[in-house]
Amino acid sequence: MVGFLNIVEKVNDAVNGFVWGWPALILLAFVGVLMTILTKFFQISHVGHWFKKTIGAIFGDKHVTKHTDDKSISQFQSVCTALAATVGTGNIAGVASAIVTGGPGAVFWMWIIAFFGMMTNYSENVLGILFRIKNDKDEWSGGAMYYLKNGLGAKKGCKYIGSILAVLFSCFCLLASFGIGNMTQVNTIATNMLDAFSIPKFVTGIVILILVGLVVVGGLKRIALVTEKIVPSMVILYILGTVMICIMHVSSLGAVFVSIFKGAFGLRAIGGGIVGSGVKLAVQMGMKRGVFSNEAGLGSSVMVHSNSNVKEPVRQGMWGIFEVFADTIVVCTLTALSILSSGLIDLETGKVVDSVTNSGSLVGQTFGAMFGPIGTGFVAIALLLFAFSTVLGWSHYGTKACEYLFGTKSTIAYKIIFVAAVFGGAVMGENLAWDLSDTFNGLMMIPNLIGVLVLSPLVYKCTKNYCDRHFRNKEIEPMLSMYPDIQKKNAEAVKKGAE
Repeated sequence: MVGFLNIVEKVNDAVNGFVWGWPALILLAFVGVLMTILTKFFQISHVGHWFKKTIGAIFGDKHVTKHTDDKSISQFQSVCTALAATVGTGNIAGVASAIVTGGPGAVFWMWIIAFFGMMTNYSENVLGILFRIKNDKDEWSGGAMYYLKNGLGAKKGCKYIGSILAVLFSCFCLLASFGIGNMTQVNTIATNMLDAFSIPKFVTGIVILILVGLVVVGGLKRIALVTEKIVPSMVILYILGTVMICIMHVSSLGAVFVSIFKGAFGLRAIGGGIVGSGVKLAVQMGMKRGVFSNEAGLGSSVMVHSNSNVKEPVRQGMWGIFEVFADTIVVCTLTALSILSSGLIDLETGKVVDSVTNSGSLVGQTFGAMFGPIGTGFVAIALLLFAFSTVLGWSHYGTKACEYLFGTKSTIAYKIIFVAAVFGGAVMGENLAWDLSDTFNGLMMIPNLIGVLVLSPLVYKCTKNYCDRHFRNKEIEPMLSMYPDIQKKNAEAVKKGAE
């Protein structure tokens, strides 16, 4: 078994070095910058509007929260399920890992990739709604595979390229669902339950396996019902805990921000190493862990956003902006500030002051130093809920990828294998689990970003169409779907006020 894992690790290192090399990181940043420019900095210029139409609409728009009788889910359920998949270990152990490896400067690059990632995620969701179709179970099916095949593939001379990239994306998504969406999450749960409560990893694995199985077999409807209850409460409680730590260490926050900005631009060496090497690590870890956390660029969350009962692509795109904002700008930032202000990290060198066995325990020690054993237990429970909900969300992504590749009947077998993999994740070594997840993320990201890049003019047209109708009061036909029958049906619904 050890020999096999060593082989897996060597192969993974080689592939990881390629998919997370500078060309891929530049592509990731370029797409985000391009979509920001094409949409005229929509995340800033219309910040009040997208806040009103997302988190603000929860309290006053029945279309956002109303449960549906058909196979679709509400907009609120879709974003809760998407946030369930994104707000996970990346927000706790992932942020800690980025700081430990890349220094405080990694936090700055997480912010940068999140700012532009808002519009990458927005674009993915707009394309997802435009190209979604109904499967033979009358469920919406959407995602990068559909806009790669039917969008990129519709371009002159790109039919086969679009189809090939769609298959590759789906294959990589299947792999990623077992990495970022399963083994990494469960591994972090098991590690922290062992540290906080001395519960053996195999026991945690068995319990999580049973719980995941009970929810996943019920399909998206059951997953959405669970996530819309877990996600809001767990995020609010975690935010309150981190805010309390920041308030108690408010005198240190100035030095923390100085350390973040200095580390980001190599004004000091990371961990006492070479300055140039420190900047490279800060950029790479910030981007990798940022994408691991908010998934902007992966094309993953669009698969659940496409199941929403929304009619307007831009409306669902705005939920994508909110998703990245809540995940990285709010939750990840508060985690980083808590860690850096706790005294466990030397702000001058970026080194861990106290002995920390793993990234997740660094956050636990931060809370433990402030609240005692209750704090350590709180982080373990938070990780449990965060990671558990992430597993549920990613089970849907993998199901949709499997459906695209092998048909709807194959999804039963996928769910069985997915649930069984939970136990393997619990007992796997932490470093290998994280490294595999990074690789699967990168493999999934590349074909998706190619699709978004090629179809960027379509996102621009759809956004302009929405702005012309809603901000300039122009009487024009809405852009709702690339398929005439769905376009006609949705246009009639929009005229009646059902967005």
